[in-house]
Amino acid sequence: MRFLITGAAGFIGYHLSRRLLDDGHSVTGVDGMTPYYDVSLKRARLAQLTRTNAFAFHEFMLEDAPAVMACAQEARPDVVIHLAAQAGVRYSIENPRAYVDANLLGMFNVMEAVRACAPKHFLFASTSSVYGANAAMPFRETDRADHPLTLYAATKKAGEAMAHSYAHLWKIPTTGFRFFTVYGPWGRPDMALFKFVSASLAGEPIDVYGHGEMKRDFTYVADLVEAVTRLVECAPVEGASAGPMDSLSPAAPYRVVNVGGGNPVGLLDFIDEVERALGVPVLRRMRDMQPGDVPQTYASADLLEALTGYRPATPLAEGVRAFVDWRRAYGG
Repeated sequence: MRFLITGAAGFIGYHLSRRLLDDGHSVTGVDGMTPYYDVSLKRARLAQLTRTNAFAFHEFMLEDAPAVMACAQEARPDVVIHLAAQAGVRYSIENPRAYVDANLLGMFNVMEAVRACAPKHFLFASTSSVYGANAAMPFRETDRADHPLTLYAATKKAGEAMAHSYAHLWKIPTTGFRFFTVYGPWGRPDMALFKFVSASLAGEPIDVYGHGEMKRDFTYVADLVEAVTRLVECAPVEGASAGPMDSLSPAAPYRVVNVGGGNPVGLLDFIDEVERALGVPVLRRMRDMQPGDVPQTYASADLLEALTGYRPATPLAEGVRAFVDWRRAYGG
């Protein structure tokens, strides 16, 4: 099939593009190459993808509506997967405008292009952060998610609402992914694992927020890619529910799906695993919880498994080791 993937030079976009290319599909990748983190890492990812003629790359910002439309019309995709966004919970406090531009205007421009090219399935990245202040665990797709704690989460929740309206109006089969703390090789430098490993290799202490009492449902990137590639074949159909756990809309071919393993790990246990993989001490500096953080994330993977027969299961030790091996090779 022909895929159009936004954010193709990003962490998840790179891994997904590579998997689709390996499976024999063609991919048109889009990325703005923004300097939110080191652009050389994005260039290095792209260098891996451009080794095949089945990958075509376009560099522009999604705020550029004519460029988005022209790219979609040229690519004629069977499937559009929208991953590009301004990421980062904490950065949304420092630079909220970037989230409005990328995550709202960019989302709108992509949806207009999707409406024009009418793919078989439109899939887009949301986040577990939309659950915000929800206290009931595990987080289920059928739970209300009306209390976001950061503008990042609010823009992602708004993107879900926007996508639902387009799915209803234009009958575009649409699936939103709520990702849970993704990690693995080629990850972003602003993410905790990258920071922990880099600091420890340099003999520097790491900041442990919430005094290490937080828990996260860590999802290895290869598991996420497996889940997404399976969900490509699960385009929502109005009235075709997978059961009581299904978030399928009553008014549109639309659903949201958690992508997480349902296995929360304590932050201190996670750091212990990093220490074992590195073979060097991880020096810890305890800090108070930061604004916008939540004490715990915990995915219900029941809907994902009902739709695809799959749930993420890579052991944390294996995933952390893979990242450490990559980080040493990439960064010396």
